[in-house]
Amino acid sequence: MKETVLSDRGPKPIGPYSQAIRSNGFLYVSGQVALDPKTGEMAGTDIRQQTERTIQNVKGILEAAGSNLHHVVKTTVFLKDMNDFAAMNEVYGRYFTSAPPARSTVQVARLPKDALVEIEVIAAV
Repeated sequence: MKETVLSDRGPKPIGPYSQAIRSNGFLYVSGQVALDPKTGEMAGTDIRQQTERTIQNVKGILEAAGSNLHHVVKTTVFLKDMNDFAAMNEVYGRYFTSAPPARSTVQVARLPKDALVEIEVIAAV
């Protein structure tokens, strides 16, 4: 069984996917970039600003689905440039302070909307 989650607290999907799927006690949040949910425009021009907006999008979707950042068990971070890792990690660390989730971080050739960072999460509900 699966349930689709759609919230105005995260950007609307820009393709044939759901913001998140709730199934068997877990929430699978699709990769989010720094799109402002209100305007649909990219928020921020540097990695810190984009990481901040991206995590705010993830947080909004989690909360709309009855979860929160404290229930995240796994994240995957996609970076356009691995040289941005330290700056991304600084912002990321402000949100995941206690018992941080498992994480993978990879550099990719390109992200949707030419974003600098994309983050997907799995959380308990």
